[in-house]
Amino acid sequence: MGRKYIIMKRQRVRVTKKFNFDMAHALYGYDGPCKNIHGHTYHLSVTLRGQLIQDAQNPKLGMVIDFGNLKELVSERILKNYDHALVINEKAPYATMEGLFQQFEKVIHVAFQPTCEQLLLHFVDELKAALQNSFELYAVRLEETPNSFAEWCVEDN
Repeated sequence: MGRKYIIMKRQRVRVTKKFNFDMAHALYGYDGPCKNIHGHTYHLSVTLRGQLIQDAQNPKLGMVIDFGNLKELVSERILKNYDHALVINEKAPYATMEGLFQQFEKVIHVAFQPTCEQLLLHFVDELKAALQNSFELYAVRLEETPNSFAEWCVEDN
């Protein structure tokens, strides 16, 4: 017979959901090949920390958050905007080219260099705004390539 787990004290648990999306960018003024428009398949991991729901009447009993709700939140705030988009620094001279907007539906201007690190911090801000203290955003990891990534963690900030 399986064990029965009873929540005796309020403990915090971390839950993580992973997402994949494709996005292009160019690093204006950069001194390497990434100055050219190029794309990546990004892997985004979002970790929330919270206490388990203990209300026996709540259908989410025993969860920190329903993974479906976390998926909906990330999809709404990040994926729907950035998946298959071209992200460019608004200071780049090509950022205002009319032909760019006539050719492509999803061109996003950002006020920063769209590096993995800066995109990560932008996504953290988006998620924090959406969570509105409902849950604690604990960590976010953005993988740009299979062996290159940037991470943000609440404990570092």
